[in-house]
Amino acid sequence: MRVPDQPIAVIGAGSWGTALALQFARSGREVRLWGRDAEQLAAISADGVNRRYLPDVPFPDNLRVEADLGACLDGVKDILIAVPSHGLRETLIKVQPLLDSAARICWATKGFELSTGKLPHQVAGEVLGDDRAMAVLSGPTFAKEVGAGLPTALTIAASDAEFADDLAAALSGDSFRAYTSGDMIGVEVGGAVKNVLAIGAGISDGLGFGANTRIALINRGLVEMTRLGVALGANQDTFMGLAGMGDLVLTCTDNLSRNRRMGLALAQGKSIEEAQEEIQQVVEGVLAAKAVKQVADRMSVEMPICQQIYRILYEGLAPREAVVALMGRALKPE
Repeated sequence: MRVPDQPIAVIGAGSWGTALALQFARSGREVRLWGRDAEQLAAISADGVNRRYLPDVPFPDNLRVEADLGACLDGVKDILIAVPSHGLRETLIKVQPLLDSAARICWATKGFELSTGKLPHQVAGEVLGDDRAMAVLSGPTFAKEVGAGLPTALTIAASDAEFADDLAAALSGDSFRAYTSGDMIGVEVGGAVKNVLAIGAGISDGLGFGANTRIALINRGLVEMTRLGVALGANQDTFMGLAGMGDLVLTCTDNLSRNRRMGLALAQGKSIEEAQEEIQQVVEGVLAAKAVKQVADRMSVEMPICQQIYRILYEGLAPREAVVALMGRALKPE
């Protein structure tokens, strides 16, 4: 069982990693935070705040920045990795030789690995082996709001129920509630596909198509997400929960979403590069669109909305033409 005063390590000092580190600390854990940017870590340590991502939230005394990865992981049983999907394998490879045999790994990474089409738990299994307790954390959360301590709920899915329960207890508090699940595939698919659909929602709103179009995109997007997840072995009910519908609605409808803002920028005629420069953070949905298409094609899963978003991003399709293509599809039962 979890030892209450045992430290937890958070790997990744971006907005989400910092917000989760703050939440663990608020709930009473000693937390060590490590990131790959040594200069940024030095600034955070000196200032006692992550000025780049969460400038209004000072670090409590039980949250410590650790510049050395080995020292960060020394004596730690539970480790949370919060890096973008394209950096997960590299991070796991870096962490692997430093792990204690009893160490348990959780990640807050969303998205398929682009080069292989694998979900995060598959990547982790390849790098770390399948005999280690692993979990994924996902749900309708913005780092800024978690950092500010606003009421939030999310899902922790794990291969080991005790690990999921321990993490939920370690994160939960007066303003934070973690639910548990055994469906890692469903939680991971939800986290990957919702980012693609959020770009589509941003494009739709940016073109002025209105609320009717937005809700149709969200609802039919949920169908596509569920279809792909079930084909990969997920539980259909997972997509009606926080990591499915909850995360999808949040990401599609609020401008704190980087993916939604990418869509809004594309609707204004800006390039992906111009939009990325404005947003100043990784927009996961751009690469996810390519990965989702590859996986859907491999599994022969029909995902027309995601297909059109891919064509806008990678084939130069005009957004209005994508809408015409979707509306012109053959009629069928819902």
